[in-house]
Amino acid sequence: MAKKIITFGEVMMRLSPPGYELISQASSFDLVYGGGEANVAMSLCYLGMKAAHVTRFPDNALGKAATQFLRKHWLSTEHVIYGDDKMGKYFLERGAVHRPSVVIYEREGSAFSLIQPSMIDWKAVLKDADWFHWTGITPAISEGAAKCCLEAIQMANKMGITVSGDINSRENMWKYGKTMQAVIPELTAHTDVVISSRKGMSKIFGLGGRKDSFQESARLLMEAYPRIQKVVGKNRTSFSASHQQIQGKMWTGKEYIKTKTLDITHVIDRVGTGDAFASGLIYGLLEYDSDEQALDFASAACALKHTIPGDVNLVSMEEVVSLMEGNTSGALKR
Repeated sequence: MAKKIITFGEVMMRLSPPGYELISQASSFDLVYGGGEANVAMSLCYLGMKAAHVTRFPDNALGKAATQFLRKHWLSTEHVIYGDDKMGKYFLERGAVHRPSVVIYEREGSAFSLIQPSMIDWKAVLKDADWFHWTGITPAISEGAAKCCLEAIQMANKMGITVSGDINSRENMWKYGKTMQAVIPELTAHTDVVISSRKGMSKIFGLGGRKDSFQESARLLMEAYPRIQKVVGKNRTSFSASHQQIQGKMWTGKEYIKTKTLDITHVIDRVGTGDAFASGLIYGLLEYDSDEQALDFASAACALKHTIPGDVNLVSMEEVVSLMEGNTSGALKR
């Protein structure tokens, strides 16, 4: 039976100039919808799992359009709620070669930012779930979103559901009087699988120094928060906006694992690649007996997302496995 994953977070409108145009050149914008946690859930649906996303949309045509987008990508929307009238959005200017991509957010006052814990029955939402996933972006949006996220994690703990958190956060998003250092640690204390970086662990938790390795920082994090079973991250080498390399890494508390490096020579869309890594990791940990295979699956999924336009990794399980097995030629399939 397919595993069931629940995610929680904001979904935004993504507006991009056609191709690689600058925003100043654009006379029209391509529209899709996306958000870190929903991207993870939709990707898991394409990998053959069941997933539902919990969010709050405006009670208008934009909210309905976003809901239809999630459903189009096989995602359950039974736990989506509606209210207020503003949709969060962001503008993406795609980078190329030596010109980086640029993102401009407009999400203050969105329907999701006004969410409150009383609006979600987490016990009902998490019924029959195998996994709950959150990111550090959600508690940065508003105090209500942070409280909702904590309630979800704590309920998942009570129900014996595995919790993963991609805890890297954007410092400039915290505008409601709390800092990530004040909020993220409590959420992390109830999390089983953490995705982070050496820099993130230093900035959020004050663990490790500049010269410490990812492994040492992960060891310190697991000592500070005993519930954590695995700390996972990735090395990204950026030669240009169009040429990247990816390598997954994991500290299990006993073993430090690294994947082979995957070379991505023609990046189509970098946005959502971290979410693709997270979805691949969740799939791998649920489906494989070895941490090495799970990490290989996550890295391959991440690499493939660089070739997919839009926020969501639309590749199948078979395509990820093919890359895991070393099929990198991209030869035509007939």
